[in-house]
Amino acid sequence: MVAKLNPIFLPGMLFVLAVHGALFYVLWIHRLIPPPEQIAKIFVNFITAPKVEEVRKLDLPLLPSKPKLKPKPKPKPKPRLVQKQQPQQPVSEVPELSEAKVIAPPSPPVEVVEVPVPEPAPMLAPTGPITLSAELSVTCPELTPPDYPPLSRRLGEEGKLVLRVELDESGHVDTASVVESSRYQRLDEAALAVVKTWRCNPSLRNGQPVRAVALQPFNFVLQGN
Repeated sequence: MVAKLNPIFLPGMLFVLAVHGALFYVLWIHRLIPPPEQIAKIFVNFITAPKVEEVRKLDLPLLPSKPKLKPKPKPKPKPRLVQKQQPQQPVSEVPELSEAKVIAPPSPPVEVVEVPVPEPAPMLAPTGPITLSAELSVTCPELTPPDYPPLSRRLGEEGKLVLRVELDESGHVDTASVVESSRYQRLDEAALAVVKTWRCNPSLRNGQPVRAVALQPFNFVLQGN
C-alpha cells in the first residue's frame, strides 16, 4: 500500500528547511558556531555548593574605600597690631575771660488766682426709726404679761407668736402688728392688747430721741394639764 503525499505538505517542508539553512548561514558568518576543529572536549566535575555566607559576600558589590581626609592646617595666628601711644601735647592755657555781667530778662508778673475750696456738704442724719437688737421687753421697765383667754384655756389652745412693735420718741408703743401668728386669733389679740400698755425707754441717736422698732415674742402654754 503506497501512501499518497499531500501536495500542501511538500512546499511547507521546503520552506522550513530554507529557514533553517538561512539561520545556520547567519550563525556561521558571525562566528557564533565554532568550527569543528575548535570544539574541545568538555569535562564535567561535580563541585560542592559553596557556603551561603561566602556566596553572600561575593554577591555584595565592592564599595570604594573612603578617601582619607587630610587634616586641615591650623590657621596661623594673626599678628596683633600694637598702637603706639602718641605723646600727649601740652594743653595750651586758655586765657581767662573777663567776667561779664549777665542781665536776665525781667520775668513777667505771675497772677495769683484764688480757687474757692468747696465746703464739705453737711452730713445728713439718717432718718427713720432704728431697729433694736434685743427684745422689746429689755428696754421696757413697765410691762405686764398678757392674760390667758378663758375660752382658749378651756379649749386647750396653745401657741407662740411674734409681734412687731414700733415706739415713738417718748418710748410709748405707737403701732403693733403680728409677724408670726399662733394660729389662734384669741391668743394674738390678747398679746396685741397687753403690749400697747407697755412703757419703754426712748431710743437715742446722736443724743436725740428717735423712733425705734423691735420684735417681741409671746408663748402661750397651759400649765397643770
